[in-house]
Amino acid sequence: MIEYIALGVGLLSLLVAFVFALYVRKQDQGEGRMVEIAGYIRKGAMTFLNREYRYLSVYIIVVAVFLYLLSFIKNGGVSPYTPVGFVVGAIFSALSGNVGMRIATLANVRAAKAVEKDMHSGLKVAFSSGSVMGLTVVGLGLFGVSAIYLIFNVVDPQGLSNILFGFGFGASSIALFARVGGGIYTKAADVGADLVGKIEAGIPEDDPRNPAVIADNVGDNVGDVAGMGADLFESYVDSIISAIAIGILFSALNTAIVFLPLLLAAIGIISSFIGISVVVMLRNKDPSKAMNSGVITSSIVMILLAFVVMYLNGDYKFVSIGKVVPWYNMFVALVSGLIAGIIIGFSTEYYTSDRYKPTRDIAKASTTGAATNLITGMSIGMLSTVIPVLSISVAIIIAYILADLYGIAIAAVGMLSTLGMTLSMDTYGPVADNAAGIAEMANLGKNVRERAEELDAVGNTTAAIGKGFAIGSAALTALALFATYNQTLEGLGQKIVIDLANPSVMVGIFIGALMPFLFSALALLAVGHAAENMVNEVRRQFREIPGIMEGKATPEYEKCIDISTRAAIRKMIVPTLLAIIVPIVVGITPGLGPRAVGGLLAGSIASGFLLAIYMANAGGAWDNAKKFIEKGNFGGKGSDAHKAAVVGDTVGDPLKDTAGPSLNILIKLMSIVSLLLAPLFLLL
Repeated sequence: MIEYIALGVGLLSLLVAFVFALYVRKQDQGEGRMVEIAGYIRKGAMTFLNREYRYLSVYIIVVAVFLYLLSFIKNGGVSPYTPVGFVVGAIFSALSGNVGMRIATLANVRAAKAVEKDMHSGLKVAFSSGSVMGLTVVGLGLFGVSAIYLIFNVVDPQGLSNILFGFGFGASSIALFARVGGGIYTKAADVGADLVGKIEAGIPEDDPRNPAVIADNVGDNVGDVAGMGADLFESYVDSIISAIAIGILFSALNTAIVFLPLLLAAIGIISSFIGISVVVMLRNKDPSKAMNSGVITSSIVMILLAFVVMYLNGDYKFVSIGKVVPWYNMFVALVSGLIAGIIIGFSTEYYTSDRYKPTRDIAKASTTGAATNLITGMSIGMLSTVIPVLSISVAIIIAYILADLYGIAIAAVGMLSTLGMTLSMDTYGPVADNAAGIAEMANLGKNVRERAEELDAVGNTTAAIGKGFAIGSAALTALALFATYNQTLEGLGQKIVIDLANPSVMVGIFIGALMPFLFSALALLAVGHAAENMVNEVRRQFREIPGIMEGKATPEYEKCIDISTRAAIRKMIVPTLLAIIVPIVVGITPGLGPRAVGGLLAGSIASGFLLAIYMANAGGAWDNAKKFIEKGNFGGKGSDAHKAAVVGDTVGDPLKDTAGPSLNILIKLMSIVSLLLAPLFLLL
C-alpha cells in the first residue's frame, strides 16, 4: 500500500511542477533585444545538451550490455533485470536536468522583464522556474524508485536490491557526466569572458560586446541547472535506495523498515509544497529571508508529519540482528539528518554571503592585491569545513546509536527529505544570474539592473547552500552505501573489517583519498585549457572585427559557444570513467580485492567530503566578495580592489561550479559501483 502512496505522491509532484511551468510560460517575455538574447542562450543550451546526450546514449548502451553479460556469471550477484534498472535510472537522471533547463531558459528573460515591475515579481518568476526543477527531480525520483520496487518485487524479488542499485548506478553515472561536462562548459566561458572582458578590456560583466558573454549565460543553464538537476536526482534516489537495501538486509521484503524511506520521501514532497508556497506568497523585500522562511517552514512540517507517521507505525524490528528499535529512536535519527542539513545550509550562507564577516574579509583583503584576496579566500574555504564535518559527525553518531546502520541511511533520507524546496531555491540562482545578464545586455536601465543584480547575489548564496546540502547528503549516503557494501559481503560469507594493519586496506585508503584530488585536477585542467582557447578567441574578435568595442558590430557568439561545447564533451569522459573503472580494478586485482575496495570507499568519502566543501565555499565567497565591492565598497567597480576581486572570483569559479560539486557524485558513484559488483569481487 505504501509504495502505491509513494508512487502517487511522485506523480502529484510532477503535476505541480507542470502547473509552475505553465505559470512561467504565461509571463511576459518582453520584446526586441531581450527576446533575441534569450533565444541565443536557449539555442546554445539545447545544442550542447543534444550533443552531450548523443555521447551518453552510447555509454548507456555499452554499460547495459556489460551488466547483462555479468548476469550470466553464476553467483555474480547481478540480476538479468539490473540493466533495466540502470537504463531507467540513466534516462530519469537526464530527464530531470533536461526539464529544468528547458524551463530555466524560458524563465530568464521573463524574470528580467518582471524585475521592471518590482523585486518580488522577478523573484516569483525565477523561483517558480526553480520549483519546476525541484519538484520534477523529487517527483521522478520517488516515482522511479517506487515503480522499480512494485514491478520487480513481483518479477525478481531475490534480485530487487541489485536492480535498485542498477537504477542508482544509472542515475549517478549520468549525473557525473552532466555535472563535469556542464561545469567545464560554464567555467571555460565564464573565466574566458572575465579575463578578457573585465580585466583586459575593462568592460562590465555581461556586456554584449564580449563575444564570450552568451556562452557564459548558456553555461549557467547547462552546468547549474541541467547538471545540478541530475546531481541531486542521484543524491535523492541513492539515499532512498541505500535505506531500502539495508532494510531488506536487516529484515525482509515488504516490511515496515523497507517501506519507511518511501513514506518519508512522500511526506517530504508534501512538506516541500508548503515551503515553496511560503516563498511564492510571502512578499518580503529581502529575497534571502523569503527563501530561508521556505526552508524552515518545509523542515518544520516535515518533522511534524514524520513524528505522526512514526508514532502510528510503532516500533521497528531488525530481524537479522535481533533488535527492536523504538519508533522515537528512528524519529530522532531522521531529525538528526534533517537538522545537520539545515546547519550545513546556514553555515554555507554565513561563509559565502556578503552580509557576513568572512566574505567581507575577502573583499577587504582585495584592497592590498590579488594575492591577499586569494590567501584569505583559501583560508575561509578551509575554515568553512569545520561546521559541516562536526554536524555530519554528530548526526552519524546519533543515528547509529539509536538505530544502527539503518539509522544512518534514514538520516540521509531526512537530510534530503525537503529537497523539493532546497533545490527550487538552488535552481533559482542561475535563472536570476541569466536575468541580470539579460538586463545588462538589453540596456533595461539602472534600476532594473540593480534589482536583477541583487537577485543574482542572493542566487550565489542559495546555490552555495544547495551545494552544501548535496555534499552533506553525499557523505551520509555514501556512508550508508558503504555500510550496505559491508553487509552484503557479510551476507555472502566475508565480513570486511577496515584494519589499518592490513596492507591491502591501507593501499585502498590511499587510492581512495587520492581519487578526489586526481578527479579535481583533471576537471580544473580541462577548464584551464578550454578557458585559454576562449581567451584567444575573444582577443581575436576584439582585434579583427572592427566596431565591436564601439557597439557597431555584433560579435561572433557562436564560435565561443562551440569552443565551450567541444571542450566539455571531449574532457568530461576520462574523469567520469575513472570513478567507474578504479573500484573495479581494485576489486579484481590479486592482493587487493574486497577489503581494499572497502578502504578505497573510506578514503574517498573522507577526502572527497572535505575537498568538496572547501572548493564550493571558497568559490562562493570569492564571487560574493567581488559583488560586495561592485556595490560601491572599497572603491567599487574599476578600482584596484575590484580587479583583485575579479581574479579571486575567476580562480573560484571552476572550484565551486566544476570540481567541487562533482565530488559528491564521485564518492557515491564509486560506492554504488562497488556495491553492485561486490559478489563478483569475491568470485575473482
